[in-house]
Amino acid sequence: MKLYVEPMDAVVVECGADGRVRLEGEDWSEPTLQERRAIIYAARKEVESLTELLEVLEGDARNRLPS
Repeated sequence: MKLYVEPMDAVVVECGADGRVRLEGEDWSEPTLQERRAIIYAARKEVESLTELLEVLEGDARNRLPS
């Protein structure tokens, strides 16, 4: 996984079940409340973008199938 978190100017590359994260080029750490909020916001935006992409591509594929 790679998730760019703009307010932190960092990339999350792993997340543990215990809530710790590993940022690109760094060791595992527990994010502060502010960092957690920034990561959550970035993840939600990414999910929305990916959902939109899927809808467009899946819709396009359905439109191309022969009737």
